[in-house]
Amino acid sequence: MFANETQQQISALVMSTIAFAGCFAVWTLFSVIGIEIKSELGLSETEFGILVATPILTGALTRLPMGVLVERIGGRRLMVVLMLLVSLPLYALSIAETYQDYLLVGLGIGFAGSSFIVGIHYVSSWSSSENQGLSMGFFGSGNLGAALTNLVAPLIILAYGWRQAPVVYAFVLVLLALMFWMMTSDDPKHERPETTPKYHLADQLSVLWDLRVWRFGLYYFFVFGGYVALALWLPDYYVTHYGLDLTTASFLTLLFTLPGALSRIFGGWCADRLGARQVNWTVFWICLVCLFFLSYPPTTMTIHGIERDVTLNIEMPVWLFTVLLLVVGVAMGFGKASVYRIIYDYYPERIGVVGGMVGALGAIGGFALPIMFGLVADVLGVRSSCFMLLYGLLAVCMMVMFYGVQFDDRRRRLRDAIQNNFLKEGTDFRDV
Repeated sequence: MFANETQQQISALVMSTIAFAGCFAVWTLFSVIGIEIKSELGLSETEFGILVATPILTGALTRLPMGVLVERIGGRRLMVVLMLLVSLPLYALSIAETYQDYLLVGLGIGFAGSSFIVGIHYVSSWSSSENQGLSMGFFGSGNLGAALTNLVAPLIILAYGWRQAPVVYAFVLVLLALMFWMMTSDDPKHERPETTPKYHLADQLSVLWDLRVWRFGLYYFFVFGGYVALALWLPDYYVTHYGLDLTTASFLTLLFTLPGALSRIFGGWCADRLGARQVNWTVFWICLVCLFFLSYPPTTMTIHGIERDVTLNIEMPVWLFTVLLLVVGVAMGFGKASVYRIIYDYYPERIGVVGGMVGALGAIGGFALPIMFGLVADVLGVRSSCFMLLYGLLAVCMMVMFYGVQFDDRRRRLRDAIQNNFLKEGTDFRDV
């Protein structure tokens, strides 16, 4: 029985990660084919930002409803149905013609983004409490689906044209849905319906009044929303700023997305062993330093000397730009894992709803930031303004975390002091 249960746990974790990787690859497909559509339709930077961000919007808005739903019916059934449904608009993308068509189809494809909260609930239900961070970090490494898109989609485009890419992706998604159904079991709670907690909707959502949920959502807005936004934005950035071809730009973006996905596994392990809060704070400092240098725009400086003027051209070479982005990607991977370990520490029984809300806020970041990248680029005319924007967002996150942690510590000390006073007087604190 133990071996069988262990096999079910491993199968649930591995298949959930593979399914999530497939869904994430679909969710970020516009990062590559969007460049072809931009060229075909002559889109502005803002229009391009809206195009690549449209699927992210649906993924953001559906994460909380999916979190509520998965607590009621379980992750296995919901994951299979979700992948089959997303394959339909994915195929429709191959025959879309106008900008409005692409936006409408993108909204349908965006449901793939809600697969995260379905999978995180399913994986969490199979994992022991001491290994939650590692298990959720391993599952979260399915973010490498963005790296797969950067690697595979350009090859499909070169061989068959961009309209064949969504057809291939739709076929793979249907195949993954069938594999997931055949190789997994219902999670322990929903395998025995009589043991499944029966929550009223108001009870499920009541936890969202806790300000901590929104604080964690802000952290995830940066580490996940920033990761998704850069994964969508970087191919075009490399093409327009450094003059690279699409294949090279996609490969260099892979050096950001792949480490950012795989580091989530080690980030979960570190959060389990070192503490999620400490990991999060370290992540923020590393990103702050890197974004400071990434924000600096190409500059020409003229120094008026005694006999002649000296002109200095200051511009970050592509290799240094890529290295700094790699560091940011790894740090964001650690941050994504630590945030969800924090959620489990505070809300172990409400991973679906709280995780759904935090995931929704993170996905909203993935939707809003590319549009904001396009807007500030059009207004300021400086391409590195996207990193300036992330730098400002991170500064806000760090201030909120610093003062939020102090508030939590004071509240805990006050609660402990009150409890100790009641115990001295022989009163059970729980009766008050």
